[in-house]
Amino acid sequence: MENTNGKSKLWFFENFNFLESMTKAEKLELSECSVMKEIKRNESVYLPHDISSRIYFLKEGKVKIISYSEEGRELIHGILKAGEIFGELALAGENHRENFAMVTEDSVVCQVSVTEFERILKSNPLLNLEITKLIGFRLKKIRTRLERMWFKSAEERIKYLLNELAEDHGKKIEAGVEISLRLKHQEIASLAATTRQTATTILNKLVKQGKIEYDRRRILIKSRL
Repeated sequence: MENTNGKSKLWFFENFNFLESMTKAEKLELSECSVMKEIKRNESVYLPHDISSRIYFLKEGKVKIISYSEEGRELIHGILKAGEIFGELALAGENHRENFAMVTEDSVVCQVSVTEFERILKSNPLLNLEITKLIGFRLKKIRTRLERMWFKSAEERIKYLLNELAEDHGKKIEAGVEISLRLKHQEIASLAATTRQTATTILNKLVKQGKIEYDRRRILIKSRL
């Protein structure tokens, strides 16, 4: 695919903040060795045990990184928005995927082979450093979330999650901080390591207290949690 809604691959790369250290010529080179795909909601980008041979750039839409417990319980590791990359552990020695990457709304994803991207990294030390920092930041964030959630009650975990989502995906409006994510109660429960029933009870409590507004299109945080 050469363009989506009239936008070329190069246009997307030029508007990708993470690639600011790259010259226009380098972005053109990256666009020429990439493949752009439109992926429908609830379709997967990759599955566990797939060979880790590509790096992915999320141009439009949202992607969730998930795994399943032995009991079949969904565990959500993170939700990514447009302008982020994923599958980056392939650059850190990952041979096969350990998680699922699934789009939560119609998305546009651009994929680049690890070999091609590593070649570009060798000629751009600043980008190489940014990728290294990104990998470290994400691993630290996951570890911090697990540590905090381990010692918190279910309600505290839900509040912590909402604050984290507000920081990562929120937009300040007059009424508060709006999180424009289509999150079901089960997805919130999976992110907060609790059950759907518990998540629903806590969300309803926060709504009754006037602290949040919630529907399947967005979450509005109206006061401090």
